[in-house]
Amino acid sequence: MKNVAAFLVKIREIIRVNRQTPAGTLIVQLNPVIRGWANYHRHVASKQTFAKVDHAIFQALWRWAKRRHPGKPRRWIKEKYFATSGARHWVFQGTVVGAQGSDQTVSLYQAFSTSIQRHTKIKGEANPYDPVWEPYFEARLGVKMARTLAGRRLLLWLWKEQNGICPVCGQKITTLTGWHSHHIKWRSLGGSDAAYNRVLLHPHCHEQVHSQGKPVEKPRPAKGVGKA
Repeated sequence: MKNVAAFLVKIREIIRVNRQTPAGTLIVQLNPVIRGWANYHRHVASKQTFAKVDHAIFQALWRWAKRRHPGKPRRWIKEKYFATSGARHWVFQGTVVGAQGSDQTVSLYQAFSTSIQRHTKIKGEANPYDPVWEPYFEARLGVKMARTLAGRRLLLWLWKEQNGICPVCGQKITTLTGWHSHHIKWRSLGGSDAAYNRVLLHPHCHEQVHSQGKPVEKPRPAKGVGKA
């Protein structure tokens, strides 16, 4: 996948500019990027690809750790930054200040842990009027949009309308983070496919919206973006 190379360039750049950043803070910056990329590509990538990506990220972080402590032996560096978590070994970890003001351990997200999902023909039991099937039909619609010129134009229009920002988390939507097209008023509840009822979300934010029933509001249009 060509996007793997671009993704790893992005990851290595984040690591490079955070040479003196604490491990926990670096993990907080890396996790949304890794999780978003893996979620976006889980329909086309293989577990082998995700494993190779994880290994490349590990190598970059190992170099980062060695540069921070050039005089320390390999064992010392491993014990300081890498731990065992369940069946996983060499898990990059750090600490951040939690909501209560106490230290909280954070671990690097593993792309390999993302489940692979393949788009298939519409399932016989799928019901477009049942909210349970809403994410399924939205995913199919998103793939269809990306394959047509008109669909790509609409995606670009929506992206500009919301200033490239995900209205759920407030972070930038890029080709690396990935995106999902979400219906503000769900189609299963009578919502329209028109642009006024659509918004782009990060894949993991989209999952939270559906799993937790979070409402999503239409963002204010960016300058120069008119009504659809």
